[in-house]
Amino acid sequence: MKALRDWFPKYRQDVVLLAVDLVGTFVFAVEGALAGIRGELDLLGLLVVSLVTALGGGTVRDLLIGAVPPNSIRDWRYGATAFAGGGAVFCFYQAFEHVPLQVLITLDAAGLTLFAVAGAGKALEFGINPMIAVLMGVLTGVGGGTIRDVLLTTVPGILNTDIYASAALLGAAVMVIGLALKVPRTIAMTLGGVCCFTLRMVAVALHWNLPKVMAH
Repeated sequence: MKALRDWFPKYRQDVVLLAVDLVGTFVFAVEGALAGIRGELDLLGLLVVSLVTALGGGTVRDLLIGAVPPNSIRDWRYGATAFAGGGAVFCFYQAFEHVPLQVLITLDAAGLTLFAVAGAGKALEFGINPMIAVLMGVLTGVGGGTIRDVLLTTVPGILNTDIYASAALLGAAVMVIGLALKVPRTIAMTLGGVCCFTLRMVAVALHWNLPKVMAH
């Protein structure tokens, strides 16, 4: 039987994938900066947390799939976008402070969605097995936030937040399966993104969580 990876054409990063990656970078940088302000960090600390939140997951992904040096180092636009997001929050925090919580949750879900599909796509570009590419999509979506939480000495959100990593898993899987079925790349990415975003937002609204054991 023909290997599943052979079903995919050479997956090259194009303008669409780059745009998705940069938008996700900016969104997560803003989220990281807001977390840094809540942690009472100074300007340098805030920018570091913004950078880590925005680029941490993608950097780890690139190292694992052999895309070295990582995009965050090779392409100045990633670092510049992350610093722009962090700097915007620092300079205009009063405006960001009054943004409704639901808007922040929506932006976070959008960032998760963008990174999940872009991360899986990047892994496919480097010939990674489709199943592992899905996991790379999840890592891209949740990795930066996890590193951020560790730096701020809080329990990583993916361990106790309403369905989060699972939404990234669904989105990346839908995109990869779509490509396997010869669905055009843009449509496959859109379908994966819609699934990820919808599941995340519904989970927040209905307080869905994965099963857990309650300690007595």
